[in-house]
Amino acid sequence: MARMQRKRFSEPAEVRNFPRGKVDVVELDDVVVGRMTYEPGWRWSVDVKPIAGTVSCQYHHLGVTLAGRLRAEMADGTELEIGPGDVFEIPPGHDAWVVGVEPWVSVDFAAMRNYGRTAEHRGERILASILFTDIVDSTATAQRLGDSGWLDVVAAHNERVQFVLNRHSGRLVKTTGDGILALFDGAERAVRAGAALHDAVAGLQIQLRAGIHTGEVELVPGDVRGVAVHAAARVLAIAGPGETLVSGTTRDLLDVPGLEFDDRGSHVFKGLTGRRPVFALRRVASETAGFSD
Repeated sequence: MARMQRKRFSEPAEVRNFPRGKVDVVELDDVVVGRMTYEPGWRWSVDVKPIAGTVSCQYHHLGVTLAGRLRAEMADGTELEIGPGDVFEIPPGHDAWVVGVEPWVSVDFAAMRNYGRTAEHRGERILASILFTDIVDSTATAQRLGDSGWLDVVAAHNERVQFVLNRHSGRLVKTTGDGILALFDGAERAVRAGAALHDAVAGLQIQLRAGIHTGEVELVPGDVRGVAVHAAARVLAIAGPGETLVSGTTRDLLDVPGLEFDDRGSHVFKGLTGRRPVFALRRVASETAGFSD
C-alpha cells in the first residue's frame, strides 16, 4: 500500500561507483530512484560495459536531466541529445556519453534497481561448472610442517592454483584455507583444470582432491550460493587423494577426446534428494601445469 514518505539523495541507501560516474540510490518501498552523475569523458561502452557484461546498455531509462548534456545512440544509429530540464526516455540497447565539459546529472525513475551493479551485487543466477578442491590431510600436514612451513605451502599452492585457473579460464571465487572454490563457464574447462591442479602442486609434497558439479548458482559478493554449490561440495567429500570426481550432470555434458571416466556408482548426498551418480576422471595423459621443481 502506498504511503507518504520522503528520502534524500544526500542520504542515499546505496552509492554505486564506477569509472567517471556514480549513482546515488534512494528507495521508496518498491520504487527505486537514482541520481546519476557522470563526469566529462564518461561513456557507457567504456565505463559501465565491463560491469554490465553486455554489448549495450540493456536498461530502460526514464528521467529528467538536472545539469549537463548527454547523447544516447541506439543500435540502429538513432541518436538523442538531452540537456537541463529535458524529460527523457531511452529504450534498452543503447550506448551513451557525456557531451561537453560539464558533468551530466539526472534523476532516473525506471532503471535503478540494478543499473551499475556487478553481477554479484545484482544477485544474478548463472549456469556454471563449480570446482571445489582441498588439500588431503591438511591438519596433519600443517602440524608436521609447523606454522611457518604450512603458510609457505599454502601460499605456493594458491599461486599455482591461480595459474591453472587462468590457463583454463576459471574464476577463483574464494579460498577455503586448504582449498578453493572456482567457477567455469564450461564443464570441460572445469574438469581439465581439476586434473591439472594435481600436477601443479605435486612438487609441494601435498595431494589434492577435487569435486565438480554443474548447475545454477547465485552470484553474491565474494561467494556463490545455491543447491548446485552444495552438490559440488558433496562430490568433493567422497573424492580420494589425487582424484577428480564429477557429478552425473557434469559427466553428461562431456563427450570430448582425452577425457575418460570410471563409474563410481550412485550416492545419497546429505540435504539433496535421490541417489546421484558420480564418476572419476581417468587422466589418460597429464597436462603440463607449467611448473618445475
